[in-house]
Amino acid sequence: MRYCLKNIYYLGVKELQGLLRDKLLILLIIYSFSLQLYTVKTSSTDTISDAAVAIIDNDGSQLSKRLVDGIAPPYFLVPKAINYEEIDASMDRGDYTFVIVIPNNFERDVQAGNCPEIQLNVDATRMGQAFTGAGYIQQIFNQETRDFLHDSGVNIQTLAEVNIRNRFNPNLTGSWFDVLMQLANSVTMFAIILTGAALIRERERGTLEHLMVMPVTAFQIMASKVWSMTVVVFLATGVSLLLVVKWWLDIPTMGNLWLFMGGVALHLFAMTAMGIFLACVAESMPQLGMLMILVLLPLQMLSGGSTPRESMPDFVQNVMLLAPTTHFNIIAQGVLFRGANLLDIWKEYLWIAGIGSVFYTYSLSKFRKSL
Repeated sequence: MRYCLKNIYYLGVKELQGLLRDKLLILLIIYSFSLQLYTVKTSSTDTISDAAVAIIDNDGSQLSKRLVDGIAPPYFLVPKAINYEEIDASMDRGDYTFVIVIPNNFERDVQAGNCPEIQLNVDATRMGQAFTGAGYIQQIFNQETRDFLHDSGVNIQTLAEVNIRNRFNPNLTGSWFDVLMQLANSVTMFAIILTGAALIRERERGTLEHLMVMPVTAFQIMASKVWSMTVVVFLATGVSLLLVVKWWLDIPTMGNLWLFMGGVALHLFAMTAMGIFLACVAESMPQLGMLMILVLLPLQMLSGGSTPRESMPDFVQNVMLLAPTTHFNIIAQGVLFRGANLLDIWKEYLWIAGIGSVFYTYSLSKFRKSL
């Protein structure tokens, strides 16, 4: 047993030394766990931010000024007053995403219950902001109008008042979710890439035959690749979570980070075994890349990291329960967003451990046959 563990350790150290000599792969790891997360946070999302707005206030009343003051940062820039003749030219130049025209006698008509209309011109070429921003403006105007009528002593007949409270992400900042899910996707991707590339590299360089004539078993070879690549991705994930996500990008996390890292370790066990299996099927690095595209896209798109699982057909939900990424995303979202504890996610731990054991056993069998 001691001799077996010693072989696994030294073979794993050899894998780490080989990885350190691959400068391009090291740069890819650093980029994916740092700059790529920054890019995701700062890129365009469905959350509106600093949208340019112009106002034509033909009423000049207290209510119209209140509506203008409601259009404020961080969702919108401070509105600029323009003339009616400037609307077409300014929107053609792309100066404003929204141009709002408040009609004459707007306040008087509101108080009289005549339901006057406000014209909202939207630059629909900016798809990320057009739809969301128009909804925000409508909500702001409705709320400001109700508050104004209430302050004026006008009786407003409503059946119910809806009070929305957003938990875990009060400001609905979409980049928080996108960054943490990108981190989870990077864990999955590199677990497969590193182990698969390590085996393919052995085969292409002819060193796999050298290992076969040495007093080591297929289990020891596979275990060494699994633990060494697991350590690399595990450390990259921990450093990225602490230094990039929490410190640099200032994204809050709610739960115990060690609980999340435990899920990372189990997930890496399952996905590195899958990487060995794909490397046994592929005969070269290009074939491994093609197989990864076929495997990674469904795993990322259907496991709840991009869209909620509840919105998918029941058949897809049930099938994806067999994928470790589904349970890993549940752990990541539960711990990092909702502050879940072990009692909340212990079933997901068991799922990943069971699926990983099956993957590892089957991959080991496949690896032995390939030798």
